[in-house]
This record gives sequence, structure tokens and C-alpha cells, in this order.
Amino acid sequence: MESNWIPSKSKYKRAILKVSGEALKGERPYGIDPGSVAYVAGKIREIVEMGVEIGVVVGGGNIWRGSEAASAGMDRATADYAGMLATVINALALQDSLEAMGTTTRIQSAITIQAVAEPYIRRRSMRHLEKGRVVIFAAGTGSPHMTTDTAAALRAVELVADVLLISKNDVDGVYDSDPKINPEAVKFDKLSYMDALNLRLDVMDSTAISLCMDNQIPIVVFNIFTPEHVRHIIEGRDVGTYITENGG
Repeated sequence: MESNWIPSKSKYKRAILKVSGEALKGERPYGIDPGSVAYVAGKIREIVEMGVEIGVVVGGGNIWRGSEAASAGMDRATADYAGMLATVINALALQDSLEAMGTTTRIQSAITIQAVAEPYIRRRSMRHLEKGRVVIFAAGTGSPHMTTDTAAALRAVELVADVLLISKNDVDGVYDSDPKINPEAVKFDKLSYMDALNLRLDVMDSTAISLCMDNQIPIVVFNIFTPEHVRHIIEGRDVGTYITENGG
């Protein structure tokens, strides 16, 4: 599926979607659940069908967590590189599901792994997006000590995205405390970048938020497993938590 057509119902022309590894494991303790992968792929295809150019940054926490391996004594850089390889596995699973649905997809990796993915080249990414292809960005930024949240923010800035979509699989936005622990937790409909940083809310890491703040990239945090959320966000409706310069 390759198209440059942008329907009027879409608020955004180009978006970057961050998908966590946990979203791909379903009810399993770890690994990849085919049903969950197919569901996420279906939501991405929905964005494409609305005429939006979409890049996807995928995490690897369902397979490997570099921070946990490092805390157990593994060299941090080595642990993080292993985590980058986990994101490549997830990217391949997601690409296979998307292409089974008829959606043309490319994987670009920040580390060289040419047998299964293109290298990340900004201008090539731009061209894929302009042709209506989904681009899945694997291996984070290609550098240890950097999260896939930071990779998502960096790609949003580099590719001049209109919005960064942060999908969650357990909450529908940003709260003042963990809603799974505190039933009185209050959800924020809108936040400023500075509030997200100063209140130390569980949104993204501070480097990622700062990148978006410095480059005026709005962030939307939402639950990807609420079926209508993706479509509503692309249409410009108030869904999840919207983070901007002034929180308006």
C-alpha cells in the first residue's frame, strides 16, 4: 500500500508511533504473542488508511531489558546492545504481520544488520514515508545508555513529524500516581513539557521529553488497546494525555 493521499479527516500528515515491547507479548510473561502483534499491526494499518505517513519505533522489553541485565552485573553497554537486537526481532514480527495485511513495510536499523534490515538513513526514511510505506525503526538510537523513548523522540525530530504517539498497554494516559496502585490517581488530559519533567511523571525519560520540548513536537500518550483511540487521535479528538509547550 503506497499512497500520498491525505484525507481531510486526518489532523496529522506524519507521525511517529512508539510501541513498547510489552505490547507485543500479550498475556505471556515474555516473548511475542502473535495475536497481540496482529492487533498492533492492525492499528498501524488503520493510521495508514487514514492517509498518515507513519514511522514506528519498537521497544524490546518483552525479550530483554538492558537495565536489568546491567543491575545483575553485566556490562551496561553490552546489555544495551543485546536489547537493541531484541528490538530487531520485534520489528521483524511486526513487519511480517503488516505485510500479511497488505501494508508495505520497511525496517531500518540503527546498527548494521543488513541481512534483515536497511541501515537507518534519514533521507531514505523520508522517501519511504512519502510513498506511504510504514517504516519500523529498530535498535533504538544505535548507542548504549539511550532508551527507545529517546529514539522515538529523535526520529520524530529528524523526520519532521507532526506528533509523537506514545502507546501504552495498561493505562490510558498520564496520571499523578500509578492508577494500578492508587485508585484515587488523577489523569491529566493536558500537560506542558515542563510539568512532565518537573513532576517526574511516568511518561518518557527526561531526554526524550526535552528533545520534544526543544523542537516543539507534541506528544500524545494513550492506550493502544482501547480500539477507538488510534482513530480518534488521528482525527484530532481529545484522547489520552496531550503534552505541548503550554499544555493547551
